Amino acid sequence: MSGKTHNSLVIVAPRAPYEVHQVPTITPTGDEIRIHVKWTASTPLDLHQADGGLLIEPPQRTGSSSAGVVVEVGPDVKHLKVGDRVFGFAHQQPKWKAHQEYATAPEWVFGKVPEGFSFEQAITLPENLVTAFNTIATDLGLPTPWPKPADYVPPRANERILIWGAASSAGHYIIQVLKYYGYNHIIVTASPRHHEFLKQLGAKECFDYRSPTIVEDLLKKYKQGDAPAFPMIVDCIGSQAGSVAPITKIVSSGTTVAIMLPVILKHATEEEAPEYTMDASTSAQWAEGVNVRGVRTHFYWQNQLFKEKLQLEIIPQLLAEGHIKPNRFRIIEGSTLLERATKALAELRKGVSGEKLVWRVSDE
Repeated sequence: MSGKTHNSLVIVAPRAPYEVHQVPTITPTGDEIRIHVKWTASTPLDLHQADGGLLIEPPQRTGSSSAGVVVEVGPDVKHLKVGDRVFGFAHQQPKWKAHQEYATAPEWVFGKVPEGFSFEQAITLPENLVTAFNTIATDLGLPTPWPKPADYVPPRANERILIWGAASSAGHYIIQVLKYYGYNHIIVTASPRHHEFLKQLGAKECFDYRSPTIVEDLLKKYKQGDAPAFPMIVDCIGSQAGSVAPITKIVSSGTTVAIMLPVILKHATEEEAPEYTMDASTSAQWAEGVNVRGVRTHFYWQNQLFKEKLQLEIIPQLLAEGHIKPNRFRIIEGSTLLERATKALAELRKGVSGEKLVWRVSDE
């Protein structure tokens, strides 16, 4: 520990205003690096923690996506150096967190920002691209070989995969990763204004999830005999009423459903706190033989390939080579860390679709 301190955003209680506290600036040891955090991106988890107190112990430092400059490295660091522009998804300890001026974490949770990309572009990737890989590999059970063989044809390449809520950031990257690995029948639901863009990313066909006939439309188009209309489904929304309920009417025995956690049982209002469950299997009445999975991105590192290479190598290379495009983003302005974070949280409460909220952490 250096004896120095820096500003960090903190949740002091659910539904209480954010505060900025002084926290220790940690000198890296082992394979750790310390970065001066410049930019971050807001995620639904920020809202779930701030309004619902999900998985927090106040006072809780916040944020998991950071982009900045390496200012110090530990003695065992092999891949990064002082001065590197980096971006990453880091969440496991307070000193790793993104919504503070300096973060100290292992180098494997970061990668170099490729030449030609800004911090604002790069910060839209880490958490949701890690989520995409984790969902595809861990929950759908599909291989993600790296390096990908030049003539690679994936198993189940021609089976239909339904992405519900594909205009979300996670949805964007799930489509792109599936396309990269050669999956040919990606069907999505989203608001019609996003359909053309989602087709550019790799969706074969788009449906309006707000349509009162969405279930009938999907089944009429794709249901044949006793086989599942969609052998694999990813729910990027995780709303009991908004997405889980209609999906239960589409699935049948043999379908795997991966649901982004938490499942939202009741959305927050100005007067009432939200309610969640972390058990996707009990969030609805599922047909017999349906494999229901709750996506737990925070455990992606249990996959050794992902721990060693996903952020250090795979994500930067996919971005640099154009296989993955940064999300569209909106910059949240403000004169201080606290003001920017508070404004971003307010926008999350209104609902965000088709873009990422990004904002500066450090004023320097």
